[in-house]
Amino acid sequence: MSVYENVLKRKDGSEFGLDELNGKVLLIVNTATGCGFTPQYKGLEKLYEEYKDKGLEILDIPCDQFGHQAPGSDDEIHEFCTLTYNTTFPRFAKSEINGENELPLYTFLKSQMAEDSVTGPINKTIMKGVEKLSTSCKKAGDIKWNFTKFLVDREGNVVGRYSPTTKPEELEKEIKKYI
Repeated sequence: MSVYENVLKRKDGSEFGLDELNGKVLLIVNTATGCGFTPQYKGLEKLYEEYKDKGLEILDIPCDQFGHQAPGSDDEIHEFCTLTYNTTFPRFAKSEINGENELPLYTFLKSQMAEDSVTGPINKTIMKGVEKLSTSCKKAGDIKWNFTKFLVDREGNVVGRYSPTTKPEELEKEIKKYI
């Protein structure tokens, strides 16, 4: 299987095949609008504005599995993100990313890179606390919280998995390697 064989649902219910993004660098992020990490939308938008014309696509996948921090409908989530953070990158339907109803995309991503990259003692301590709160993280490789990020190169290889404590701007150097 390849990342490009996956399909996501748009907020209007229509399907979007990732094969349309073949040859682009992808940053895939599970998000929430009521999370302490929600301000990362600002950094994600900055990356998108800087690199979208060079081949970067950011895929925003809202998820309510972590502390029910993505309340509301897909339209309400979209409105919040566009009005609060002026986001312009693609946002998809709210989805599950762990468990028996997880998106096949996330099954694939986790099979390619099972652990987050966490740097620094403070971030490691924060993530240990977050893991204790997560009730949907039941098996090895599961996503631990909102704003976990996967970086995929132009050939569709998963080249990075980053913890929620990794700010989008910290990924710029990695993204530049693959642009």
